[in-house]
Amino acid sequence: MHLDGDTAPDILALLGDRSTLARRPGVRIEQAADATTLRAYRRLRHDAFVREQGLFEKHDLDDRDDDPRTVTLVARDAAGTVVGGVRLGPAGDGTDIGWWTGGRLVAARGSGGTGGIGAALVRAACARAEAEGVLRFEATVQVRAETFFRRLGWTRVGPVTVAGAPHVLMRHPIGRVAAHAAAAKSALGPLLAALAGQSPHALGGPGFVGDDGAPVPGGDVVAACDAIVPSMVERDPEWAGWCSVLVNLNDLAAMGATPAGLLDALAAPDAAHAARVLDGLARAARAYGVPLLGGHTQLGVPAALSVTALGRAARPVPGGGGRPGHAVRLTADLGGGWRAGYRGRQWDSTTSRRTDELRAMLGAVAAGRPAAAKDVSMAGIAGTLGMLAEASGCAAVLDVAAVPRPAAAAMGDWLTCFPGFAMLTADEPGAPAPPAGPAASAVCGELTTGSGVSLRWPDGQVTEAVGGPVTGLGAA
Repeated sequence: MHLDGDTAPDILALLGDRSTLARRPGVRIEQAADATTLRAYRRLRHDAFVREQGLFEKHDLDDRDDDPRTVTLVARDAAGTVVGGVRLGPAGDGTDIGWWTGGRLVAARGSGGTGGIGAALVRAACARAEAEGVLRFEATVQVRAETFFRRLGWTRVGPVTVAGAPHVLMRHPIGRVAAHAAAAKSALGPLLAALAGQSPHALGGPGFVGDDGAPVPGGDVVAACDAIVPSMVERDPEWAGWCSVLVNLNDLAAMGATPAGLLDALAAPDAAHAARVLDGLARAARAYGVPLLGGHTQLGVPAALSVTALGRAARPVPGGGGRPGHAVRLTADLGGGWRAGYRGRQWDSTTSRRTDELRAMLGAVAAGRPAAAKDVSMAGIAGTLGMLAEASGCAAVLDVAAVPRPAAAAMGDWLTCFPGFAMLTADEPGAPAPPAGPAASAVCGELTTGSGVSLRWPDGQVTEAVGGPVTGLGAA
């Protein structure tokens, strides 16, 4: 991003002066939606960067201006005049992998509220980038603007040269993955601490603490139990019933177990609501070819649903069997699309699959026998990888560009959503991909020493996704 050299000091002086900004006429930030607005913004750029600062000889236009993915935000004053603007979009020419850059930040000379305009445009650009599922957002700024960006929460990456002039690469910190993982899983360690010492088999027993299911002592039975968020049972009962089967069978599959049956516990305000939940549950059980053995139903109470799944595995695959140097693989079903009403949060591929396809995917871990496996839960791909790494006593690095992902899902959404069917596994480098029916599978990272999850980008830069343990349960 470039700032008009004569107005940069004014911007710095106004930052934090709320009384001054409050007295000035407000500006409206909007996306440039027509050619006239774009021309007005580009005139401001030309005046600032070509005529006044001499950064460019004839014009400052480049291929980013021609990229249809580029978003231009402009600021209009009370009279509707364009008095500033900024552009942002994917950093490269290829597939958008959630790495965006901002640039050409400008405010009109003599617009009366330069400081407020510049800060408002930067904040709007950051908000737009995050809304687009971006996980890495950067800008090259003139050296004198570094303090301005620091005050807006940006961090310095390093010096760069643009148009023959010294600049600084700055990065906007995006904490989406860490916040999502913390909200979903960080309470587990403290909550379950009291249970850990009750018996040798508590919390799955040694080697399986924090796992997706629990080996039942004395045999080859593996049990898993998941509850569905009550608000989802209330507003979308059929989908809640389907998901109660899906998540439990995924839990068994992550341990290499073959499903044997299901038990449900259902609460509902009335019989009609209960019937809708049971319809979704029964349809899923038929689709997967797994019997519903029984359960419990209670009416006249708030909606709630939990399901227990039973399976068999002679040698369950642990979630904490990974070691530094192991390759991380994601096996995921990329078919389907966002569930209606859950865009960016829940991906639905399973409702359109045949029984043979569903069972083939469930059998992937059992067929491949990796060192460690976890099914992707509500913590999302990155958060679940953090759980696998934590249980393994490791850290993890995820190669963003190598992650199998549907074209319709932004990277930030895909790494934090519930993806339907997705398994993360860790094994020795070179281990073959397991047969997984229609699911896509690719090595997309590795386990390392330390803790947390990092994202590795095509230019070699590494950014933090999760700073430390996800659950607090520790190594299995």
